[in-house]
Amino acid sequence: MSEVVVALDGGVLTVTMARPDKKNAITNAMYGAMADALERAEGDSAIRAVLLQGDGDSFTAGNDLADFAAVSRGVQGERHVTRFLAGLAKATRPLVAAVQGNAVGIGTTMLLHCDLVYLAPTARLITPFVNLALVPEAASTYLLPQRIGYARAYAMFALGEPVEAETAVSIGLANAVVPLADLRAKARAAADALAKRPFGSLQHTKALMRDPARISAQMAREGEIFQERLMSAEAREAFAAFAERRQPDFSKITG
Repeated sequence: MSEVVVALDGGVLTVTMARPDKKNAITNAMYGAMADALERAEGDSAIRAVLLQGDGDSFTAGNDLADFAAVSRGVQGERHVTRFLAGLAKATRPLVAAVQGNAVGIGTTMLLHCDLVYLAPTARLITPFVNLALVPEAASTYLLPQRIGYARAYAMFALGEPVEAETAVSIGLANAVVPLADLRAKARAAADALAKRPFGSLQHTKALMRDPARISAQMAREGEIFQERLMSAEAREAFAAFAERRQPDFSKITG
């Protein structure tokens, strides 16, 4: 069974992360499938909106740490996350998200590129990049402070403080909290409504509200530093500690 399920119906392309036994932790192959879906949406006039969701009790646990650990050990290969991030930055179709449970790392930062975000009461937005000796991605170092202010954004990044669903709505990270049983129906109804709006008008409205060049430039800057951090002694200690189920010790590492 595919770990990313893509279905087109009524002008809405639904992209479902379907790895619930691993909390939808995103592998390189999953990034590839999601990047393909975003590219498909941009090239198909029948697709008028994209809906992102995850199976199980979590939206996504973020990047599969086994992939991170492999890169930190020097394992090479194409990383499809770059294509996925580029797809988010350049998306002209409306993006809608239905989020339940934990949205970790990129699970939160991808929401900054979504035009409508609906959360279940169980949703928790978590950005633990610094905890893993990394830096934020998806242009979130630009988009998150712009959205919620520097102080809140810094606390989310530097302290890894989770943001609960009601708080996320109150500070402008999501549109509404919806009962879990109604979450997917609500998000789908919103995507259907967008699919029926004048496409050209929606496209121009989104373009006027976003700066794709600025977003792409920030992604590139973040990506360079992220790659450097993956190879750092701090990152190796963080991944080793995670695998060994212990607290990392960064006290003797200077950078």
